[in-house]
Amino acid sequence: MSMTSRLRRPGWVVMTVLASLVALASARYFTLDPATFIPNQVQTYLAHLGPLLLHVGGGVVALAVGPWQLWTGLRTRMPALHRALGRLYVAAVLAAAAGGLLLAPLSQGGPVAHLAFATGAVGLLAVTAMAFVAIRRRQIAAHRAWMVRSYALIFAAVTFRLWLGGLTALGLPFEQVYASGAWTVWFLDLFVAEALLGAAARARRAAVTMPA
Repeated sequence: MSMTSRLRRPGWVVMTVLASLVALASARYFTLDPATFIPNQVQTYLAHLGPLLLHVGGGVVALAVGPWQLWTGLRTRMPALHRALGRLYVAAVLAAAAGGLLLAPLSQGGPVAHLAFATGAVGLLAVTAMAFVAIRRRQIAAHRAWMVRSYALIFAAVTFRLWLGGLTALGLPFEQVYASGAWTVWFLDLFVAEALLGAAARARRAAVTMPA
């Protein structure tokens, strides 16, 4: 096993645990208990339950399914399950993005946050569509790269909560942290995704050029 693989596995485990925890916490929205909603958004959410549950439901499924789609073992040992989960993931992304677009103008943080959430939803649709087109064309490497980018944007749900919790704990104003995080987290996640894709590509090139 290469050093890259040894480092990548703990990262996958941490990502999967965090995604699962946020998915479980978000699923509580389906109880329709206002106590589970963001305090300043209770009335907005109650008035727009359709888009809210569409967004949360799609996000929960995509968060939970995504890490297993990125696991090489599933792709190689159970390709039929990988394809089935891939279809479920794409449907979940469509739901999450559609709900997100409907909720974006109603979010906290003012126009800056509204635009950030709408842009993130459109970006999520775009990169997932690229992944779908690539696999239909049997462009496996491109499909995997686009799926990594897609899940990076889904994982922004986790990064956003870490951003809010960390910076508000430092005493920064919630509204300021919320609006800035709405943009920052998906840039951060895409940066990490591109760094990982670049590292994987370099490792493959090194393996090809390594003398026998």
